[in-house]
Parts: sequence; structure tokens; C-alpha cells
Amino acid sequence: MSSATLTTAGILLITVVTVAYGGLTLLMHLTRRKAGYLDNPVRRGLWTAGHAHAGVLVLFALAVLPYVDQADASDGTRTLIRTLLVAAPVLMPLGFFLSVARPQDTRPNKLIWLTVAGGASLSAGALLLGFTLL
Repeated sequence: MSSATLTTAGILLITVVTVAYGGLTLLMHLTRRKAGYLDNPVRRGLWTAGHAHAGVLVLFALAVLPYVDQADASDGTRTLIRTLLVAAPVLMPLGFFLSVARPQDTRPNKLIWLTVAGGASLSAGALLLGFTLL
């Protein structure tokens, strides 16, 4: 495995701690019946989605990273793929969390578009990796 892929994997593994902390935070909001969370279904739903997407996308990126080194692509393309795969689990959850950051928010703000950017990053990285592996 290349040093660039190992570094990317290391960064992703460190983010697992932030995902775990996020889960603990959501659990504390539930158990302490935190105002602005339990009584706000939009915020609760988006924060739950943010946490779930963060965990799944980090695991997805870790699972496909070994294939990046096997791709028939230039070093620049491999770097782009790694960047896109790391951007997705950062951008998408940020959009879910930051779009309803205030407890009184009942509608997502414009930062919800970060979820679209994360989805585009995921799609572009997966497609690019897939095509270079064919």
C-alpha cells in the first residue's frame, strides 16, 4: 500500500473518534431530554442522519482505499480519488449538523447544500475509482 493511502487511512481512522463522540453527544441529548433536540423533529432527524452518514462513509472510504493503489491512473488522479473519498464523510455530515445548528431551527438553512456537495464528492470519487479499475 502506498504511503499516501496509508496516510489517508490514518486520517480516516482518527475521524472514527469524532464519530464516536458524536454518538455519545446524541445519546446525552436523548437521556438528558435536552431541549431543542427531542422537541425538534427536524433537528433530531438531521442530526441522526449526520451521525449515521459520517460512520458509514468513513467505513466506505476505508474499505475502498486499498483499491486506489490498484487503479490504472496517474498519481494525480489517485490523489483526487483519495481527496474525494475523504471529503464525502466530512461534507455530508457537516451539512446535516450545521443546517440546524440552533435549537430553535425548524428548517434547514443553506448549509444543507454541504450534503449535496458530499454526495457529489462521494459519487465522483466512486465513479472515478470504478472506471480506473476497469
